[in-house]
Amino acid sequence: MKEKALNLPNALALFRIALAPLMLWFFIDRDNTIFASWHPSWFDYFAGLIFVIASVTDFFDGFIARSWNQMTKLGGILDPLADKMLVLAGFLGLMVIDRASAWAVFIILSREFFITGLRVVAVSEGKNVASTMAGKIKTVAQMIAIGFLIMNWPFATELLWLAVVLTVYSGYEYIRDYFKI
Repeated sequence: MKEKALNLPNALALFRIALAPLMLWFFIDRDNTIFASWHPSWFDYFAGLIFVIASVTDFFDGFIARSWNQMTKLGGILDPLADKMLVLAGFLGLMVIDRASAWAVFIILSREFFITGLRVVAVSEGKNVASTMAGKIKTVAQMIAIGFLIMNWPFATELLWLAVVLTVYSGYEYIRDYFKI
């Protein structure tokens, strides 16, 4: 039986993909004359709202896919892509407005690109590349750090560096498992 590619979980992942550049836009286009009358905090509120909506859809697309048995190959590509795009948009935007350390962003994004490439190689070799618990915790830590940084809340920088540590550790786990270290 052929799997239905465009189901609700995949549509939610596509929606999340569309939200990522919109969120980035609220970070990088703050000087646009269209928004000249806006208080700077409104950009944070809109970016934060978009981020929360995208994060909630991340939870629901996985939950629905598993509980309704709607997991597809396309979903296996779209879901991590949407996650990476959201994280990329969040951290790059936060770096542009000088709320995130360039080093932290570099380390996180380097790990994301490297592990994504390693996962592609693993799949081509027929190896299992399922998400690990450390990878899930890393994603949650990154999302929390992005949320705190967007809203400019206390301990945002500390949460960012905690996310860096968890990101590096989960990357180590992928490398260890791939090479059987």
